[in-house]
Amino acid sequence: MSASEATNLTNHFLLAMPGMADSSFGGAVVFVAEHSPKGALGLVINRPMELDLKSLFERIDLKLEIALVGAAPVLFGGPVQTDRGFVLHEPLGTWSSTVSINDSLGLTSSKDVLEAVAQGTGPERLLVTLGYSGWGPGQLEDEIARNAWLTVEADPKVIFETPIEHKLNRAFGLLGIDPAFLSSSAGHA
Repeated sequence: MSASEATNLTNHFLLAMPGMADSSFGGAVVFVAEHSPKGALGLVINRPMELDLKSLFERIDLKLEIALVGAAPVLFGGPVQTDRGFVLHEPLGTWSSTVSINDSLGLTSSKDVLEAVAQGTGPERLLVTLGYSGWGPGQLEDEIARNAWLTVEADPKVIFETPIEHKLNRAFGLLGIDPAFLSSSAGHA
């Protein structure tokens, strides 16, 4: 594995370690949608806002035809552009502004995906956030080196099927770790 492959965390979770200094990320599970030498973009997937999809759709003048979807919470995706929506979804689809994460998972920031959801023709599984989490070149790698995050390959079941309040434990479980046993101070041998 080359150095560039070793540091590509696209399609991984970042799991906030206890003692995370930034209050935006304490207890957070962040899905990394893009990671390159230019930086990283991710979405917090376990921080519900006091806003559901039905209310969001009303704000953007869309009528949601599927009642079940409307009760789903909108999530705080991160502290950057909190007035802008991001839709993490499966399958990939063909929307105006979609970043392909892998063969089946996409991140869309254009309204057309929400219009399709409102009409009942959107992606089968989705998660909607306001805002995103961003890191400049080398910033995420530095935070990982300082023990701010653990990383693990993302699992779509954690993203789309796990209740919000269980996502952190399920994501840590992918590493075989119970977060209750983690210390807020890190040591180095």
